Amino acid sequence: MRKKIVAGNWKMNMNLQDGVALAKELNDTLTAQKPNCGVIICTPFIHLASIAQFLDQSVIGLGAENCADKEKGAYTGEVSAEMVKSTGAQYVIIGHSERRGYYNDTPEVLKEKVLLALKNGLKVIFCIGESLEEREANKQNEVVKAELEGSVFNLSAEEFKNIIVAYEPIWAIGTGKTATADQAEEIHAYIRSVIADKYGKEVADDTTILYGGSCKASNAPELFAKPDIDGGLIGGASLKAADFKGIIDAR
Repeated sequence: MRKKIVAGNWKMNMNLQDGVALAKELNDTLTAQKPNCGVIICTPFIHLASIAQFLDQSVIGLGAENCADKEKGAYTGEVSAEMVKSTGAQYVIIGHSERRGYYNDTPEVLKEKVLLALKNGLKVIFCIGESLEEREANKQNEVVKAELEGSVFNLSAEEFKNIIVAYEPIWAIGTGKTATADQAEEIHAYIRSVIADKYGKEVADDTTILYGGSCKASNAPELFAKPDIDGGLIGGASLKAADFKGIIDAR
C-alpha cells in the first residue's frame, strides 16, 4: 500500500530559533498523538542540523527544500545533496515551481538534482504542475507529463520507488485559489496513469501523489477523500503547528 503523507514546505520563512521552536512543538504534539499518516517537514538548509538533533524521525521525517545539481566544488552558496544528507535529513523537494520560475531550474538541472539526491540516499518530493495560462488552454496533462519525462522518467523502476510526486497547480499556490477536489483527482489519476504507462501498474499504485496549492484544514478532508490524492504538500499552513496538525488530522 502506498504511503499517505502530509509534508510541510516552510519556504524562506522563520529564523533558526523560531524554526526550532515550531519543530519542537510539532514533535511533542505528534509524539503524544501519533498521526495516522506519514509527516514530513522540509525546512531551510540552516535549520536542518539543529532540528535533526531532537526530531523523532519515526514520527516526523525531515527534508530540505532544494539541493545543488553539482556534487561538490567551487559553487559558492550552493548546498549539495551529500551535505543535506549529512545533517540527518531524509528527504528533499526538487522541482518546486518557485525554483523553476525564479531560479531557472530547467528539466536538465532538475534531472541532475534528482540523480544526486538518490545517489546520496535521499527520497525526493518531485513537484509538477501547470500555470494558469496552461490550465486555461487545457494543457495541464501535457505539461505534467513533460515535467515527469524531462526529469524523472530516466530513472529505473527501482530508483523511481524513491520518488514522491507532488502535483501543484501553480495558479493555486499562495493565491487562495484551490483546484476543486474533482479537478485535483482528475489530474492525479492522469499522473498515475502516465506513471503506469512508463513503469507498470504496480509501481504506479505504490507511488504517493500529493496535492499542493492552498491546501488547508478546511478543504483537506474533501481533497484527501479522493482515491488518487495521497496527501498534501503544504506551504503557508505548515508554519503554525495547529494549522498543520489540522491538515494532518484530515488525512
